[in-house]
Amino acid sequence: MKIIIIANRLPVRIERKEETFSIERSEGGLATGLGSLETDAEKYWIGWPGIHTDDEKEKEIITHKLHELNFHPVFLSAEQIENYYEGYSNSTIWPLCHYFFSFIAYRADYWEAYREVNALFCNEALPFMENDDIVWVQDYQLMLLPRMIRNEKPKISIGYFHHIPFPSYELFRVLPERVEVLEGLLGADLIGFHTHDYMRHFISAIYRVLDLNCTLDEVTLKDRIVHVDTFPMGINYELYHNAPSLPEVKERADMLRHKLGDKTVILSVDRLDYSKGILHRLNGYAQFLQNNPAYHEKVSLAMIVVPSRDNVDIYADLKTKIDQSIGEINGKYSRLGWTPILYFYRSFAFEELMAMYDISDIALVTPLRDGMNLVAKEYLASKCNEPGVLILSEMAGAAIELQEAIIINPNDTDQIETAILQALKMPDEEKNKRLQKMQKKISRENVKKWANDFVTELQSIKAQNKDILQKIVGKKQLNQIKSAYDEASSRLMLLDYDGTLSPFVDNPEDAVPSETLLDMLREMVADKKNKVVINSGRNHQILDEWFAGIGLDFAAEHGMFYKENGRWYKNLQEAVIWDEEIMDILQHTIDKTPRSYLEQKEASLVWHYRKVDMWLAELRSQQLINALIGPCTRLNLQIVPGNKIVEIKPPDFNKGSETLRRLGQQSYDFVMAIGDDTTDEDMFRVLPPEGISIKVGNFSPVAKYRIPLQSSVIPFLSNLIKK
Repeated sequence: MKIIIIANRLPVRIERKEETFSIERSEGGLATGLGSLETDAEKYWIGWPGIHTDDEKEKEIITHKLHELNFHPVFLSAEQIENYYEGYSNSTIWPLCHYFFSFIAYRADYWEAYREVNALFCNEALPFMENDDIVWVQDYQLMLLPRMIRNEKPKISIGYFHHIPFPSYELFRVLPERVEVLEGLLGADLIGFHTHDYMRHFISAIYRVLDLNCTLDEVTLKDRIVHVDTFPMGINYELYHNAPSLPEVKERADMLRHKLGDKTVILSVDRLDYSKGILHRLNGYAQFLQNNPAYHEKVSLAMIVVPSRDNVDIYADLKTKIDQSIGEINGKYSRLGWTPILYFYRSFAFEELMAMYDISDIALVTPLRDGMNLVAKEYLASKCNEPGVLILSEMAGAAIELQEAIIINPNDTDQIETAILQALKMPDEEKNKRLQKMQKKISRENVKKWANDFVTELQSIKAQNKDILQKIVGKKQLNQIKSAYDEASSRLMLLDYDGTLSPFVDNPEDAVPSETLLDMLREMVADKKNKVVINSGRNHQILDEWFAGIGLDFAAEHGMFYKENGRWYKNLQEAVIWDEEIMDILQHTIDKTPRSYLEQKEASLVWHYRKVDMWLAELRSQQLINALIGPCTRLNLQIVPGNKIVEIKPPDFNKGSETLRRLGQQSYDFVMAIGDDTTDEDMFRVLPPEGISIKVGNFSPVAKYRIPLQSSVIPFLSNLIKK
């Protein structure tokens, strides 16, 4: 087995040197995490090398040098870099995911380049892949790639991690290519995000755009389940924690302390980007200086801005505004020996940055939107000499974990000012207490754990999806079941109705059986070897009406009523009298949940929410269950969550108890149960060991087989009974 990492960029720095190239590893957070995977598997990395050349000889030289590191380059043309990377990736997807709607650029050539480059990555990667390998695709530049790989390698295990925010559905829906992007991502078996919010937004988009069957963390496809989960990315904690002890770092830190004297240093480190909230931060700091003259000449803001895309108009304009704002603040407040803002528009070497972390008393990390923000974690990890205070934007993914930081809304300059004051006045004891708690978290949830957790879960899903695939009733499985059917002399077939023999409809009264279904049931009943039972949650009156004259047996309302030899029997001896409290709770839920309704049967109450928005339905169903626990416990009633329903009924009978009663009447040498709901699993559990249990739709560990689509059930039964 190999682990094949596919990312837009290889973790290398390449420089031209006369007629050759020098190549150095670039040990960023992602490279460190993936490099530390606890596995014996060979690791390959596929991506753009970060350099453009049209010279085939140069490509050969670079490729040869990279292959020595198990890196494989994907070379891009200048046009592809412009339209795929600078275009669709960073001018369409990036502002969309960071909630900068007005900055989104839509161009047909951007999208075409994005598709073209994703296909190029796929073609370059496929020769390295075998079915037992793991493929891990990284980030928003390659969202079409999982599906492309899946189409060529349907059995391979694919993971995808989204390193930036995933926007809410209301914003994501504006993307013209939204269907293609989501379908591309669903080629993966596991899709990871930094936070639950991003995960929730993604599921919401899947539900609303693709109308697929999904829960809060799974999407059910025909032949597999796509899992969605959170994996907050960490850092190489030991690297940053030990860095202040390095001689070069200590030397630089001592020089900086001497230069700055006893001034309190506030540090901010960002790449040049509108999502980082740099201008808002400067406004907040300016307000702090204006309202707190006592801190003049005592506090300096060291602002590091790493150049990025400053040839693009939006970024060039941002750079100009930053320069102007810093110039105005320094021009207004500077004194001999004191500069309010120390501005560095350049990249810092590792040792330089560590020295800045070491001497800084406060870190001001205030992005307007950020997937995680590892700067916050790096700063905390480096604080081993003196305690530091972290001021952190609530819009950064890291804020979920780092609750001991001073959490602020980065759009609020008052909050920025207040947070700076709070940090300056914070007692050392409190600083240490907060720091220790956060260091404990980030030392445990490090980048190594992030990578290993993701791959471990992906391997588990791979095994699960293998089981799912094996359970699907294909030609081989059908032949096995049919062979047992043909050889049997006495057969019991228990069939659910809604979602099994008939598709779900908005109005349950409209789920009238088709003529095709009725004809097939007549044929099944005509075979004297067959005992055919519709085991349904439906009331007995409607089953009698729909299937009159066919000669079927029934179990209605989960076994509380049953029909044999043309006669109905009642298992429930006493009529159920519904408590006023229960009815009030149900009515309140209906009032609060538009498009839901109550079905009252003779022996049960069913709240239906099939037509309700998934998120509201999840909320209301849980609220309803919680509210019903008390009165249902008092009255010895059972609460049964089902497929888009919550049912209240006496506990004595279910589909399983009715199945056991049937099995106790005579012996059968062929027993089969088919159903789509959790309530049908009661049937599956009580079947004899040789019994055939088939789950329709979602995967069930209880069932031996699975039919993914309800529309396939009647063809399956028709083939089964065919002479």
